[in-house]
Amino acid sequence: MCGIAGIIYKDGEHPIGTEMTRMLQSMKHRGPDSTGYALYGQPSNLVIMRYKLADANTPRDFEYEDRLRRHRAEVERRLHALGAKVHELEEETEYAFRVTLAYDGDLKKLADFVEDVPDAEVLSLGHSLEIVKDLGDAEQVASEYELATFTGTHAIGHVRMATESDVDISGAHPYWAYPFSDVAVVHNGQLTNYFQWKRRLERSGHRFQSECDSEIIAVYLAEKMSEGATLEDAMRDSLEELDGVFTYICVTKDALGVAKDEMAAKPLVLYEADDLVALASEEIAIRAVIDREIDTYDPYEGEVMVWQR
Repeated sequence: MCGIAGIIYKDGEHPIGTEMTRMLQSMKHRGPDSTGYALYGQPSNLVIMRYKLADANTPRDFEYEDRLRRHRAEVERRLHALGAKVHELEEETEYAFRVTLAYDGDLKKLADFVEDVPDAEVLSLGHSLEIVKDLGDAEQVASEYELATFTGTHAIGHVRMATESDVDISGAHPYWAYPFSDVAVVHNGQLTNYFQWKRRLERSGHRFQSECDSEIIAVYLAEKMSEGATLEDAMRDSLEELDGVFTYICVTKDALGVAKDEMAAKPLVLYEADDLVALASEEIAIRAVIDREIDTYDPYEGEVMVWQR
């Protein structure tokens, strides 16, 4: 079933970590297996990388802690080898890390070099995007990663009910659009031409960490934008080229957009005011962050809507 949510403020920074947690926790019934966030702070000259070396399902054998230490040290060594200057390295959990670094090289080269370390997976790279995802509900994940302290401009989130893949971090949403900076997607639905697009994008040099069709959408849109399309144009193209039943939300460093396929079978409710736009699979999620009487509506079939900061 799954649930998706998004919020974007027209101006200023806001406690989007707390607000997205409220939105997602209100939809816990739609997906209790994992919860994910794509959070956007003010753009920085530094690159922000979030990566993991294991997850909650990884067997805690007698080599587990030593393996984590060795692999973490190897990631740091590789960052230095590429000329990246690490400003801060935070241990978010025993297996998930946040690194800020000065680096002006190729993000693909950086991600590939890090992911060549056993068990390493880069969850996001960018100058404002930070993807946090883990097993459990929104309150559990937010508490573990201290998201109540995160202030920013816009965010998307996802609660997942695993139906076709394992319950792990790699299968959780959102997805970063490897190797493009600051693009992420959450999605409710299913692509029927998933494998066709995966093969096509792999031939263009892209890699995928999961079997999830949402990851395809993220890379598809980012590649279109890298070729000069606007976010809105790329999303409109997706309605013609991606088959299936779906509603998805895409975010970039300064925009949030939503698309619904021509059947519009997957729900989405929208609220728009002068200062913000909030949207989610259910109205209860929007009301979790807006403490006044509001009017919402459901976008039409085949609809694409984009809001810029």
